[in-house]
Amino acid sequence: MGKFCKLKMSYLKKRIYSYSKLKTFEQCKLKYKLKYIDKIPPKTEKSIEAHLGSSVHDSLEWLYREVKKGRIPKLDELIMNYSQNWLKNYNSNMLIVKKDMTAKDYFNKGVQYLIDYYNTHTPFKDKTLDLEKEIFIDLSEEHKLRGFIDRLVYNPDTDEYEIHDYKTSNSAPSKQDIENDTQLPLYSLAIKEMVGYDKDIKLIWHYLSHNKKVHSKKTNEQLKQLKKETLELIKFIEATTEFPSNKTQLCDWCEYKPICPTWQNQNLDL
Repeated sequence: MGKFCKLKMSYLKKRIYSYSKLKTFEQCKLKYKLKYIDKIPPKTEKSIEAHLGSSVHDSLEWLYREVKKGRIPKLDELIMNYSQNWLKNYNSNMLIVKKDMTAKDYFNKGVQYLIDYYNTHTPFKDKTLDLEKEIFIDLSEEHKLRGFIDRLVYNPDTDEYEIHDYKTSNSAPSKQDIENDTQLPLYSLAIKEMVGYDKDIKLIWHYLSHNKKVHSKKTNEQLKQLKKETLELIKFIEATTEFPSNKTQLCDWCEYKPICPTWQNQNLDL
């Protein structure tokens, strides 16, 4: 058996987690149980915000794949690609929590995000290496984390690798929000394992609704501590036997709200 096959088999023996899976547990243990343990299919369609996010992400991925081929699409082409992505996956039953907004309003948000991004970053010469790159982080002999990097870049001028992530939420991040974000730092562990721990990894969040770019870096010591804390969280999850609900503003966007005991005795406007 070849080395690659042995490595693949060792991965299959491990329990695989994702950042979103861990985040779900931290936000609401009941949702975690319904989604990942009981594997109950959602009662509602995905939210219009989620659809907006995936449509914009898909179009930016297409844009940079064209750039990697040596062609810079025109802005009109990018908007046309976005329109096709939106229509291809759109469903009129998608959840719209904000009743003063329509699906067309959300579609137009995406158009503006892409116009602003295109005008800010053209001609896209920042040495993109990979798109939607699948990565794995070994946390222990039994556990690993799996994720996807929106865009991986190498900057020859600074000899840095860059992990780019696109955000379509309306809220602008605070400095504390960026410091507390663990997704991109965790992903940077996988890149350091590939290119060496002596390499700097720049973390870059693109907040598209504000046409704003936010940067951060983590030291190897910080990443080591984060890896330890992530494994501790996973072990806590696996030892958990009670899964209470957590009532917050996020409940309005939860696909399990119709079957949540916290909300069953209330009038649901879904």
